Amino acid sequence: MPVREPGEVFGPRMTLFADMLSVGLATAVTCLPVVTVPAALSAACAVLRGAGEGQPATAGWYFTVLRRRLRAGDLAAGAVALAGALLFLADLALAGAGLPGAPLFAVVAACIGVAALVVGLRACARPESLTDWPAAVRAAARDAVRDVGGSALVLLAVATATLCAWMLVPLAFLAPGPLALALTAVHVRQNAESG
Repeated sequence: MPVREPGEVFGPRMTLFADMLSVGLATAVTCLPVVTVPAALSAACAVLRGAGEGQPATAGWYFTVLRRRLRAGDLAAGAVALAGALLFLADLALAGAGLPGAPLFAVVAACIGVAALVVGLRACARPESLTDWPAAVRAAARDAVRDVGGSALVLLAVATATLCAWMLVPLAFLAPGPLALALTAVHVRQNAESG
């Protein structure tokens, strides 16, 4: 049983859980402009990854990391992600319009959308996303192919976050924290297996 620090009420695991939720709330607030989603999620993953190295995992540290790294490339990544999501929704709307070959087109579009989601989320968990989005996306695409189990875990984390938000709407503001923790854990797990 780990020893509690003086003044610590619940122990280190509960403290990390509370910090993860505070980082999640900060991430949810930062995601509200929509084009900031990749930068916000990447900063959350960086803060949670740093918690394993003894750095603080608090909302204050999250905003410090976000301020240091927020740049035009982050907003461009957010614009690309938003454009991709809108294109995906438009494709599904066209498939639902009853065009010839619509069922096959819908399946192909869904597969491409899921693959893009996995690669995008895995890119947010990579340390390269703090400085170089193209390198992070390339590395995440390789990771998605090499580590199919990790990609399945990413999809499971997204499904869980979506289900929690659907069941109880206020939980949508807490979902980014556990999602960032899951993405970080998948990345750390993969590094441990390959290293």
